[in-house]
Amino acid sequence: MSRRAVIAGNWKMHNLQKEAAELTNGIMSELKEENKEALPEVIIAPTFTSLYAANKALKDCGCGKVRLAAQNCYFEEKGAFTGECSVQMLKDAGCEYIIIGHSERREYFGETDEMVNKKAKAILNEGLVPIICCGESLAQREAGVTDYHIASQITKALIGLTKEEVSKSIIAYEPIWAIGTGKTCDSAEANRVIGMIRKVVKGLYDETTGEAIRILYGGSVKPNTIKEQMAQSDIDGALVGGASLTADSFAQIVKGAM
Repeated sequence: MSRRAVIAGNWKMHNLQKEAAELTNGIMSELKEENKEALPEVIIAPTFTSLYAANKALKDCGCGKVRLAAQNCYFEEKGAFTGECSVQMLKDAGCEYIIIGHSERREYFGETDEMVNKKAKAILNEGLVPIICCGESLAQREAGVTDYHIASQITKALIGLTKEEVSKSIIAYEPIWAIGTGKTCDSAEANRVIGMIRKVVKGLYDETTGEAIRILYGGSVKPNTIKEQMAQSDIDGALVGGASLTADSFAQIVKGAM
């Protein structure tokens, strides 16, 4: 089964509205000569306050080469949840994807597997695509529980989802010890873990669903690492952090995944 590659840029807590618009325009300028059909699925995830500016830039361009994501959401439609954004609000802002379960959300803000599952359901119910993050800490890797921990995260994240919903979803494997550290997980090892995740999905659902779901690698992805990563059998793209904050480096990663 052929799976379309995905390159998603997580801008984290960077870029005011003007900067977000400039970066969005810069990325599209870098990709202007590329055939839309030949490109991977290209996604940018600005902070909430910059979604409008980025979406306006995308609309003004009208090239359809880059799509919009949010970095988080809440699973309730509305209510007394101060500081939260619902899926409907993010859809209204132009988002087609939402990142959930990122290690920083789990570590700093107490996001649990149960919350990730509720968010995935809310996202899919609105016709959007969840990018479900999973990954292990250095201590867990050194303790030899990487596979067990990640399999548990994925199993809990997918509770109650149909085969069709899972097939539409995206998973991002991000070894926590490689995020923002400059360390990159060896491509063969990243591929092994991602292959294990695919086997978990096949076990929960079936062969077709496991082959359909796209699984990304995230963790200090750079222009000089992407080709080797994309050459692996099970890596379908990348969730890019720091290297997505400049148009040139992000575009190089996109082109490296073609």
